[in-house]
Amino acid sequence: MKRSRLVIIILLFSNLLFAKEPVNDFEVKGFHIDLRCQIMTMPALKAFAKELSEFGINTIVMEWEATFPFMKHATLCNKYSYSAEEVASFIKYCGTIGIDVIPLQNCFGHVEYILSHDRYSYLKEDKKEVSQLCPMKEEECVELFTEIFKEVAAMHPSKYFHIGGDETYLLGSCKLCAEKSAKVGKSKLFVDYVKAMCKIATDLGKTPVLWADVILKYPDAVGELPKEAIFIDWNYGWKNDHFGDIGRLYKAGVTFWGSPSIRSHPDNLYLTQWNKHFNNQQIFIPYARKNNYKGVVMTSWSNGGTYGFLYDTGWEVVQMYPIRYVYPLSGFRIIVACYGEALKTNGPVDAEAFVIKYSQERFGFSQEEGKLLWDILTAPQEEVVKGKDLNKKSVSEILKETKYLRSELYRLRPKTNTKEFEHFKLMFDIRVQYLLFKEAEWEYESRNFKREVASAYIDKLSLLVDEAKKIDKRFINLNRGFLYDKELVEINKLRTEKLFKMYNTLQNLIK
Repeated sequence: MKRSRLVIIILLFSNLLFAKEPVNDFEVKGFHIDLRCQIMTMPALKAFAKELSEFGINTIVMEWEATFPFMKHATLCNKYSYSAEEVASFIKYCGTIGIDVIPLQNCFGHVEYILSHDRYSYLKEDKKEVSQLCPMKEEECVELFTEIFKEVAAMHPSKYFHIGGDETYLLGSCKLCAEKSAKVGKSKLFVDYVKAMCKIATDLGKTPVLWADVILKYPDAVGELPKEAIFIDWNYGWKNDHFGDIGRLYKAGVTFWGSPSIRSHPDNLYLTQWNKHFNNQQIFIPYARKNNYKGVVMTSWSNGGTYGFLYDTGWEVVQMYPIRYVYPLSGFRIIVACYGEALKTNGPVDAEAFVIKYSQERFGFSQEEGKLLWDILTAPQEEVVKGKDLNKKSVSEILKETKYLRSELYRLRPKTNTKEFEHFKLMFDIRVQYLLFKEAEWEYESRNFKREVASAYIDKLSLLVDEAKKIDKRFINLNRGFLYDKELVEINKLRTEKLFKMYNTLQNLIK
């Protein structure tokens, strides 16, 4: 009997001694879905939500933008907008798998989809700009967003309501705003308006959530914002005081969520900085834990948040073109899964070890093959401007390195989940084609280009045009059902616009 008790005591002591340190868990483990210019089909949204729940995500922040089924403000709906039944079905489905859906309704900056309509243009901060509302037109804005918030909130049972509030670059631009800013400061100008938007949310029984960048830059009036408001500190790989002295807001007792990213500048259709995003998870999520952030929301931007415009007389917007399309979320399962792992880890997630293990379990690779995939994905990728990248490396050098990485990627033979792996191959094929074009473009834009040498470029561009058409088909086939078919055609057209423009010009020159 004594021996049995001794064994039990030893076992209990061993469990205590070697027990894994409990994870300092976040209340909100979120993922942001951006539907501004890449609109997922409803079946794809549900399937993606299911995967997120399996990774341990309990919250989705939905930036519906013009896909929301507005009733009173149906002018805002775009050609891909969902029906009320579809949205209700999605939110209900998420509830059954343990996911809270928080709506993100911009009401200050990033309101191009609102102000580009004549119906709302009187609210613009600047007559040439449609990105930002004028905070001095608070009364009119309160009237508008009381109606919009009410519609959006009615479909979302979540206790939270995200009001946006980031990147208000035009703050203090118009005459009225400049006058107020001169008297009381930009912080007060920003806070007075945001306070009114928060009140609309709280009157609806919601806790307001907003991005923290502007209040970090102009913190003087932060004490006037409602105490229940939650600020999202978004950090995509920079220093903690990138936007301003965050310690000042800590002292003010502000409640924070953190926000890294898996798709952000300068990512686009032919460039993904995988290494930056993996590092972002490894560094920022432990930082958020250490500083007692109550939640984390992984952002994933489908574009750069800015647009080019086709205007008519009087700065009337005819068409908006998103700057910097990014490869669809369909190609990023591996890093989304790594985010799920990072949420379960007290210290920094070992992204390389995770990718190797993921490759073994998901693709049937050996450890060596998994390491190779990691090396390929995390190799540096930069924009090319005037024949060079930011590190002054020539496009020809970059092309040589990228072709080698692509050949190594093609040597890998996944045994399972081959469709997922095809996204990696397509990403590299798109990048190689982009670099081939940039190489030709740099020669075309040089002093050496004259009409008499135009014919020499036609053959080179003809090969790129043929390859572009093949890539277009692969892109559509691989993403069919994830995004809408017409949308995929539009993305392909924008991706190859410069190539075809140059090709058609050269054809005309050799007539």
